[in-house]
Amino acid sequence: MAEGSRMSLWDYAIFVSLFVSSTAIGLYHACRRGRGDLFSSERNLGPVSVGLSLTSTFMSAAQVLGVPSETYMFGAKFLQMCLGQSFNVIITVFIFLPVFYRLRIKTTNKYLEMRFNKTVKMYGFILYIFATVFYTGIIIYAPAVILNQATKLNIWMLVLTTGIVCTLYTTMGGMRAVVWTDVLQTLLMMSGFWVFTVRGIFRVGGVQKVWQAVYNGGRINFGDFNPDPTQRYTFWTLFLGGSLVWLAMYGVNQAQVQRYISCSSEKSARWALFINLAGLWTVVGSAVCCGLVMFAFYKECDPIRARILSTTDQLMPHFVLDIFEGVPGIIGLFLVCAYSGTLSTVSTGINSMALVTLEDIVKPCWGQMSEKQLKHIPRALSFLFGFLCITVAMLCSLLDNEVLRASFTVMGVTGGPLLGIFILGMFFPVANSWGVLTGSAVGFCLSLWISVGASFYPPSPAMIGALQTEISGCSFLPDFNHSDAFVQQNEYSNHSDINRPRISETLYGISYLYYGPVGTIATTIVGLIVSYVTGSKEQDKVSADLLWISTRQRKIAQPIALNPAVMDEVDEHLFHSHSFCQESKEEDYAY
Repeated sequence: MAEGSRMSLWDYAIFVSLFVSSTAIGLYHACRRGRGDLFSSERNLGPVSVGLSLTSTFMSAAQVLGVPSETYMFGAKFLQMCLGQSFNVIITVFIFLPVFYRLRIKTTNKYLEMRFNKTVKMYGFILYIFATVFYTGIIIYAPAVILNQATKLNIWMLVLTTGIVCTLYTTMGGMRAVVWTDVLQTLLMMSGFWVFTVRGIFRVGGVQKVWQAVYNGGRINFGDFNPDPTQRYTFWTLFLGGSLVWLAMYGVNQAQVQRYISCSSEKSARWALFINLAGLWTVVGSAVCCGLVMFAFYKECDPIRARILSTTDQLMPHFVLDIFEGVPGIIGLFLVCAYSGTLSTVSTGINSMALVTLEDIVKPCWGQMSEKQLKHIPRALSFLFGFLCITVAMLCSLLDNEVLRASFTVMGVTGGPLLGIFILGMFFPVANSWGVLTGSAVGFCLSLWISVGASFYPPSPAMIGALQTEISGCSFLPDFNHSDAFVQQNEYSNHSDINRPRISETLYGISYLYYGPVGTIATTIVGLIVSYVTGSKEQDKVSADLLWISTRQRKIAQPIALNPAVMDEVDEHLFHSHSFCQESKEEDYAY
């Protein structure tokens, strides 16, 4: 493949159509949107649209680029990540969903205020905004760099276009526009994977030859039960680590909770999560199949070891351009596939950050708001966070090119401690505010320490279990030295192994999927200890509605198809009785 490929008119037309269609959906729903519909959609969304939206939210370009390349390097065992996702959905359906849905709250931070106090709510707010802004910035910037290297499209054009379009249709159409653009983008993403996989099978010579290549290459490796936490992907890493990472994203993350509590009933919300699970299995399975076909295509000439490419994240665009060489419109098709996930993630992040700021900060301090203020302030917040995400994306120039690892690291370091806070709140009546604040601080610092150490002393490919690749078919390259290429195999780490401290091979070497679980476990253990030491909150002072066990033992009124007027009345009561700007006092939050 030539060094970078120029886009034709067909490519531009196909790529631009994604942004035009997304903006059109925003305009359509802006014309139909009524009062209160910008964020909550008045709890009247169907399970299918919400389920596909949940699927698309975290299947960003990082996954489109990262999952096939990780499958190429580590084998089909990456598919076991879906087992962790399945376990996460079951826990969310039976534990977190009933609590959030039945409390009739709009933000997860409101739960923290009701269960603990305003300080914990503000801590959760700050942690969520920090995490979402940086995660969204990574999702905007990192794929732009990779695609620039493959297609020579201008990086800043990609960054600005993504940020501006997402901000535009999110601001105009609100939640409903975000959900329906997510549906479109999910279908485009899956279609892209299928097209690339089928074309790759055809170029390799059929399904039988693909299977023979991946089997002989050791890529069919589902039976890896190695308990070593430094192995990047094993059954335990993907199931246990993956379960807690995805639970932090689906169980308590505002972006996801906001969607499934927008369903018309709790039953619809449960169905939405199961539809989302089917979508995740389909998308991840398609990406893994694409990665296996990619390995079969390059079985005799690994572009990384041959130094054709400098990072594994370039494998997917390189593969697409190779199998469709000379076919017009293919670069545009790949960009649509990659950026469908990015647009979904970015728009979701902007929408959720605007909501938590409005509900947790603006309304409590502002008090009663006029119709005009309710119309313009949410839009201003969406523009503000869109601008912040674009700014962070522009500051990510020093980011490591492994976009999948970077995105999961940010989610793990911040989401792990936040998940621990909600576990303490819902499962342990003795937990108090001192406990959750201290525990989450310890969990966050521990996860951050490990992730920063791993960035300074990244493990070698052999240490984390990268599989062998071949270069015997690369003899056509001029002045190619096979022994030198062997030394440089899988060169996606530029750090020297000389003078590495011992801790770099133990604590810093653990799989990035364990960063979140480390934070969750540390938060829970330290939180319980500190709660007991400082004087636990008596169980009879904690409203039964705030504990998971109570939702299983007794029937709580379920807000099925709530009247919007009733919701406004409930919200008004919450804003005046629990205002962040009022002085703190002991309150009984039982409904």
